[in-house]
Amino acid sequence: MKKIIHIDMDCFYAAVEMRDNPALQDIPIAIGGSSKRGVIATCNYPAREFGVRSAMPVAHALRLCPDLTMVKGRMSVYKEVSGQIRGIFQRYTDLIEPLSLDEAYLDVTDSPHCHGSATLIAEQIRKDIQQELNLTASAGVAPCKFVAKIASDENKPNGICVIKPEQVRDFVAELDLKKIPGVGPKTLERLHQKGLRTGADVRRHSLEDIQQWFGKFGGSLYERCQGIDNREVKTDRVRKSLGIETTLAENIDSESECLQVLTSLLPKFEQRLHKADEQAICRQGIKVKFADFTQTTVDQSCAQLTPELFPSLLKEALSRGQGKPVRLLGIHVGFSAKQDKQQLSFNL
Repeated sequence: MKKIIHIDMDCFYAAVEMRDNPALQDIPIAIGGSSKRGVIATCNYPAREFGVRSAMPVAHALRLCPDLTMVKGRMSVYKEVSGQIRGIFQRYTDLIEPLSLDEAYLDVTDSPHCHGSATLIAEQIRKDIQQELNLTASAGVAPCKFVAKIASDENKPNGICVIKPEQVRDFVAELDLKKIPGVGPKTLERLHQKGLRTGADVRRHSLEDIQQWFGKFGGSLYERCQGIDNREVKTDRVRKSLGIETTLAENIDSESECLQVLTSLLPKFEQRLHKADEQAICRQGIKVKFADFTQTTVDQSCAQLTPELFPSLLKEALSRGQGKPVRLLGIHVGFSAKQDKQQLSFNL
């Protein structure tokens, strides 16, 4: 039986800013662009009490919380602290799968530390992070990855939730399906249309029924609702895509202006692409977000970054907007699954 820990830092970016600037400790703050047209990257818990959330437009956040203090992010600092956190993880196991700068899976099945207790290891890691970095982390402990991830959110902030092997089926039976990774708003709406709201609801149907209703995802959903997740903790995560985008100071509506913005993103994007170790490109696309916050992406297969594709991609994207002004533009590429060169790994 596996012993998996999911560690999730509490409002990581905001927590680092509060740690480094005590004046921010007890007031609502958010990390993001200073412009009201920007987007919230994360916020602290006082801000969340007003309804402020990640990915929320700054203008909306300020309406919810007029006293919200916007703090410009310091990504280089967050990466440095993230590396220190990983150093703490490595004291207890080499099997670490980073999901982002502020969360990771750890497989401690064979770890000799803390008498081999995953619960004690998770507690010690949280204690090390707090004592050495003056930050708090929440943890989920379970025999599989998806249960550990959900558990880490159960007692946030600065908490731990342990789901023992014999508790998994009951835990998943009562689980709101929206908490299962991969279940977004549209999927949740379809689940509700079928009368499915908890793991127990899914279990009342056959695998064939669930797959017929939800296709390939149905098989995964059925397994999760049985408490099954056989995925290993992967120590190398391969980057599948790379992108860059910009929120415009003012909305624009002409195709030529949009094309100029996309072209202006190229130098910085090419620098990032170079750092991606020349991975093999298999597709290229653009992203357009309109003034009403609806968005669309258009992709085309290609073997290298090809700016000449932008006009046709843009024309298709703008046609979907039916004349709506544009507030954000971005470009991205997708990488082939098989690489001739060394795979790119994310470091936590």
